Amino acid sequence: METCTLATLSQLLDAEGLLVARRNLEAAAATPITGADCDSRFAAAGHLFIAKGVAFKPAYLTSALERGAVAYLTDEARADELAAAAPQVPALIVNDVRRAMGIVSPIAWGHPDRTLGVVGITGTKGKTTTAYMLRTVLDAGSDAPRTAIMGSVETFDGIERAESVNTTPEAPDLWRHVANTQASGLPYLVMEVSSQALKYDRTLGLELGVACFLNLGRDHISPVEHPDEEDYFQSKLKIFSQAKVGVVNLSSDRAPEVLAAAGTCGRVVTFAICDEDASSASVAEADTGAQPTIWASDVTTNGRGMRFVAHTPSWEGPVALPLLGRFNVENALAAIVICEVLGIPREQVVAGLAQVSVPGRMEVIEAAGGKVVGVIDFAHNKMAFSRLLPAVRAQYPGRTIISVFGAVGSKAVERRYELPQEAAKWSDLLIFTEDDPGEEPVADICAVMEASTPEGTPCETILDRAEAVQRAVDLAFAEDGGAVVCLLCRGTEPTQHRGHAFVPVKLDAELFAEAVARHEA
Repeated sequence: METCTLATLSQLLDAEGLLVARRNLEAAAATPITGADCDSRFAAAGHLFIAKGVAFKPAYLTSALERGAVAYLTDEARADELAAAAPQVPALIVNDVRRAMGIVSPIAWGHPDRTLGVVGITGTKGKTTTAYMLRTVLDAGSDAPRTAIMGSVETFDGIERAESVNTTPEAPDLWRHVANTQASGLPYLVMEVSSQALKYDRTLGLELGVACFLNLGRDHISPVEHPDEEDYFQSKLKIFSQAKVGVVNLSSDRAPEVLAAAGTCGRVVTFAICDEDASSASVAEADTGAQPTIWASDVTTNGRGMRFVAHTPSWEGPVALPLLGRFNVENALAAIVICEVLGIPREQVVAGLAQVSVPGRMEVIEAAGGKVVGVIDFAHNKMAFSRLLPAVRAQYPGRTIISVFGAVGSKAVERRYELPQEAAKWSDLLIFTEDDPGEEPVADICAVMEASTPEGTPCETILDRAEAVQRAVDLAFAEDGGAVVCLLCRGTEPTQHRGHAFVPVKLDAELFAEAVARHEA
């Protein structure tokens, strides 16, 4: 592998039209670069440090240099300030630091992705569940982990394990995790790829063995995310430009366009749920003129899970899934398709899916002998609500359904209008509460949700989430015919974004358990 130097990165940035100036590079041009970081805590000998973000302080550069960083990259606005803080240190000054770090990071880290089986999963709903399904299958039958994962719940790369900050990390962090995966000897890396990551080049240069497109709904539309639905959609489609194999759900909205974008891959594999055979109505609805490569038939609910028959080019047979909802059958199909591409045998696929567990996704907790049921799920957008809540209603017919949720502050503003409208279709009572309000008052967000609730649907606002959960559980225990409490939007999120801080809070599962304990004591 060719050694990366400061001169290499300088020439690359210049060729991309990003380089504005070089400082102190003459004598240091041949300096080897062995990594790149935008977090000074991970800086190490031979690394390039990238100074970015509105909260950046020169002290971070000083800390990175103390840890062994040999140069830094920054934008024009910060260049003079950092030159004063580190006058002798080589620097690359660029006009777009976000794109620049997407370009230099894979080169600085030596493209460790090229020796791994990297799978990228995108979609409005189901990325985390599909990633966990796939990891469980790939690890099935092995005493030690074989699969690294990056997503909205956790990041594990064989060396580091931590709760995730972003669904897809910033480019320098992403490539550190890829390098750790390679160094630890794990053969697979499964990652959720967000629309923001694709739009802002966090995954630039990453070679995906498989890119999977699950579905498309409306989400993340705001001045600080995607300006409109088209920008959101086109950002997601970029995943196929860096993949060898494209995997497409034929039942997705705008499936013909997704298929066309996937056509840039060397191979395209499709999937869908079909009621009878590969030409049945559920596929025709996608209006693609295509039949799925892999499909599921005979979908039924089995206790607290699903059963279906999988049809693949190499095998067909029954699959048991310990998760509720037809949408989870779609997620399982996506995992099966990817396993087919990777050459994973039937026995391993079926065994893995039978034991899959996804933190904060359709977690079912029973209390009072099953009279009261808690459903904890990360569902946080209209598509997720429209899939999860009907599945709960179908699974628990005749029960009172109480849904507890909030909406985030400052972004994805459509949720505060859409979520109450969708939840009202399937719930008997809505309780609005806190969910990452940021700098917005929780009361203001909840007021909009109350105003958006359809007439005839009872709703309440309880600003404190613990109190909201307690209220829901109290009402559930009072129902003679049993009740289901759906705690939505949070899943396994351990913090609330309040103001400029992320404040530690109890998980919804803990809040539910504590509320139940007050009745069962």
